[in-house]
Amino acid sequence: RQIGREWRDCFDELRRFDSKASDKQVLSEFIRIKREKKEQLFRYIEKKEGVKIGGDRILYAQVKRLHEYKRQLMTAFALLRLYYDLKEKKIRDFAPSVFLFGAKSAPSYVRAKGIIKYINEIIKTINADTETNDRLTAVFVTEYNVSYAEKIVAAADVSLQVSTAGLEASGTGNMKFMMNGAVTLGTMDGANIEIVGKAGEENNYIFGARVDEINKLRESGYEPEAYLKEHPEWNRIVGTLVDLTFSDEGKGYFADLYNALTAGTSRHKPDRYFILRDIDEYYRAIIQVNGDYKDRIGFAEKQLKNTANSYYFSSDRSVAEYAKRIWEL
Repeated sequence: RQIGREWRDCFDELRRFDSKASDKQVLSEFIRIKREKKEQLFRYIEKKEGVKIGGDRILYAQVKRLHEYKRQLMTAFALLRLYYDLKEKKIRDFAPSVFLFGAKSAPSYVRAKGIIKYINEIIKTINADTETNDRLTAVFVTEYNVSYAEKIVAAADVSLQVSTAGLEASGTGNMKFMMNGAVTLGTMDGANIEIVGKAGEENNYIFGARVDEINKLRESGYEPEAYLKEHPEWNRIVGTLVDLTFSDEGKGYFADLYNALTAGTSRHKPDRYFILRDIDEYYRAIIQVNGDYKDRIGFAEKQLKNTANSYYFSSDRSVAEYAKRIWEL
């Protein structure tokens, strides 16, 4: 209703939302629609997964192919830290939240399967705890597909795009989330760089090492075990891979993940995707998002600014640019 339907034929029309991003009436309508899309998603999850999600929760989503460089394991660590800090009353003012995972691993990618198992073990513990599950829940959808994607992307408040800087070729999922009014919480990697360039870093949440620092760490030495010794709060979290807090049913998945982070293998150095370099900044960024979300109008303005500036990621624009600059048509 706000900008008509012309954007369906001319995606550039979406930028008209930019002038409406401070209109409280428009933002209230945006908030209402987001709430409606969450309700639709939560009903679908209850039907498909048997998990009931109540209330108007901030929705963090990480849905993509499962790969170590995409660092779903880092999100698992941050989620577990949130749970422990809520449980131990280290966080007292926390907007109710749900973390949503969706991913598939390659058939022979054993370590990826271990990460899926670990995330699900954490989720079972969190969702079963009545002391905290009114504020923190999580779901790993069992069959991430287009039917799920169309609901998740429309409902999400926060798009988690946390790959190690310099390793993501591009990324289109983050563009879809942006178009549907999710802020990006991520590293300066892949299309995140252009998203921030268009919508503004003030309307997104960027953390972690940049490419130049990652390259220096690779060259000059990086000691994840030393980091864990100096940071007992994260040593505790990572230690759950091997201290029997969670079970991998004797498969050895979790010990392999722990060794890959702390000791490395014959094929790679410890923590080759620099999870422990970025983990604390990631956790603090999640907390910042959660705090900002309490100002619903202010947060919705960030979200609508992302929608408005997603016009740039149109395939029509890309093809026209190729035609002019590359093909010279």
